[in-house]
Amino acid sequence: MRILIATDAWLPQTNGVVSTLKQTMAQLKARGHGVELLTPAQFRTFACPGYGEIRLSLGVQAGVAAQFDRFRPEAVHVATEGPIGLAVRAYCRARRLLFTTSYHTQFPQYLRKRLPVPVTWSYALLRWFHCAGERCMVSTPSMHRELEGRGFRNLVRWRRGVDSQLFRPRDKAFLDLPRPIAVYVGRLAVEKNLDAFLSMAWEGSKLVIGDGPDRARLALRYPRACFVGFRHGEDLAQHMAAADVMVFPSLTDTFGLVNLEAMACGVPVAAFPVTGPVDVIDDGITGALDWDLAAAARRALMISPGACRDRAEKSDWASCTREFEANLAPSGL
Repeated sequence: MRILIATDAWLPQTNGVVSTLKQTMAQLKARGHGVELLTPAQFRTFACPGYGEIRLSLGVQAGVAAQFDRFRPEAVHVATEGPIGLAVRAYCRARRLLFTTSYHTQFPQYLRKRLPVPVTWSYALLRWFHCAGERCMVSTPSMHRELEGRGFRNLVRWRRGVDSQLFRPRDKAFLDLPRPIAVYVGRLAVEKNLDAFLSMAWEGSKLVIGDGPDRARLALRYPRACFVGFRHGEDLAQHMAAADVMVFPSLTDTFGLVNLEAMACGVPVAAFPVTGPVDVIDDGITGALDWDLAAAARRALMISPGACRDRAEKSDWASCTREFEANLAPSGL
């Protein structure tokens, strides 16, 4: 099958959406499908105001039409709601082609933290976008329930996986920091709620892996934390595996792929009991959920690394991609 995936989130961005799409594309190709992407790399772009690492595409309509004419996709998936996603949605709607979408990011909550835009307005826009598709794929049962409560009616599940060969238990001595080491991995942005992690009472070290528009403010406010920027591949896996607990302070993520990666490394996760973490973390088995984040982190230190690893090994990308494939709709081209 010829599958076209449209995404406004792509390299060199570092986030869960990009990681998920990279793994899914590789797995689809391994299963014999022809896969092409529509990404910002194919267009002129400009930096998203206030978030320079995100590039927004310009003049995408002609490029979208040309790729459809040449590739003639048998299935179309729209992964994001940006300029490329909007252009592909419009192209398919104008020609009565079926397509699917996926809900990766809690944009209403993210936008509300930056601008005084009512959450109900943002959800109305997202319903308009996603309900035009044949199916909208969501990562967890709690996300499914939340969106259903917001009026979404075409929801199906698409789980997330982890590369358990790359992310695996390793030598803790890789990090020479006072223990216990609590690590955060991800973007450094206001919606990630990093202050909750960096301000919590902790006797050991706090390690921050990642970058973003909030880094300068956070580094100035929390000078005792160790900020190491983005890490990738083996280097990232070594840093994660050497920690004693992963702390995931976000209140707005739809999943949190780094939580599975930490578990695969034998590192338990501490988080708030909210959408995303409640479906990924088994409280008392692979981590701890608590509205007191410091208490959750301390309790997570008592979790068996083996139990974390066992949970992660059940989430392989091959089975997740088969789920994605089954959700696709024939485009009608």
